[in-house]
Amino acid sequence: MIDPVPVYLMLILGALMLAGYRLAHGRALRLIQAANERPRAQPRHHARLTAVMTGLTGLAILLAGWLWRGPDPGMLFDAVWLAALITGTTLSSVLAMSWVEPDFGARVHVERLAETALMLLSLVAVMTTIGIIASLVFEATLFFRDVSVAEFLFGTQWSPQTAIRAGQAGQSGAFGAVPVFAGTFLITGIALLVAGPIGLMVAIYLSEYASVRTRAIVKPAIEVLAGIPTVVYGFFALISVGPAIRQFTALMGADVPTQSALAAGLVMGVMIIPLVSSLSDDVIRAVPQALRDNSTALGATKSETLTRVVLQSALPGIIGAFLLAVSRAIGETMIVVMAAGRAANLSANPFEAVTTVTVQIVALLTGDQVFDSPRTLAAFALGLVLFVITLLLNIGALGVVNRYRARFS
Repeated sequence: MIDPVPVYLMLILGALMLAGYRLAHGRALRLIQAANERPRAQPRHHARLTAVMTGLTGLAILLAGWLWRGPDPGMLFDAVWLAALITGTTLSSVLAMSWVEPDFGARVHVERLAETALMLLSLVAVMTTIGIIASLVFEATLFFRDVSVAEFLFGTQWSPQTAIRAGQAGQSGAFGAVPVFAGTFLITGIALLVAGPIGLMVAIYLSEYASVRTRAIVKPAIEVLAGIPTVVYGFFALISVGPAIRQFTALMGADVPTQSALAAGLVMGVMIIPLVSSLSDDVIRAVPQALRDNSTALGATKSETLTRVVLQSALPGIIGAFLLAVSRAIGETMIVVMAAGRAANLSANPFEAVTTVTVQIVALLTGDQVFDSPRTLAAFALGLVLFVITLLLNIGALGVVNRYRARFS
């Protein structure tokens, strides 16, 4: 059950901030009109500074009380907490309103506070990323105490079933991750073969050839695909695409299972088409019209201008769109579970069932488990290697982007 006291105190703090804002605004307005000279700040700047000072003081008191409160503080502690909140914020508001003068630069202080707040929020995002990486490295280090790095990176058998309790019968486990990453790259590659050409051609048509009316109809219709839940794509792959592939290959005498890398890759490719087409369309349309006009003035045809000027100018953005599509495909789980299965097969045959990193991470962290067992810790090792791979892809793509950006800047 949620403790209502902090919620009530937050509401009181909001009311005190609003009251400080209104009082400071009225005081600043009166003083500025009475002074009859150009002020260094408007009344709203003084009011914002007062509200921010009140809010920061109140948040500090709320945080201190929350840390010292304990599980069963009693009414006396809550009464003292409330009194401290009202007293502290009132003194802070009075102090801020004492600064309200026509020659006081409240706007500068408000801007500095806003800059500091934005910097702290950016720092929160950076620290969160560092924390995620640190947790992955720490847990993966525990995993590599039981399983060697060479076995994990170069082993070709993935069977992470181990005994999780003393005396329980179980397999010794095999943690060769090559089949898992091979399945990930196979499905991602198929998806890109579908989404890359189709998405880029759609973007070229919409940005260079389609009329305004056609673009207004086609682009939203394509982007609807991005809003379909992935579980619906999974059903579509399992019920329609997989059986269609099996029936088609049966005509040629082949026996293909319903769940396959091809079925998952095809449907995943359809899913990420809007991502490629929409972003590529935006960057192509952002190419200055002057470049097109200059190319046409030199005698180039529309297709020559498109291939030699427009696409090369938009290449950094197009690479970024493809990179986002790769990240989306690598991180997809539901379609793979329903259309490709969970079998960790080391195969380049798209008609066989495979698995991916994200599917195995979900399987390892669900069900009956012990957190310090190699079976569970293997999920963090998979996540760490996947993070390193995507980081290298980003660095490589960034290098290409910078090279073409420098050429056309």
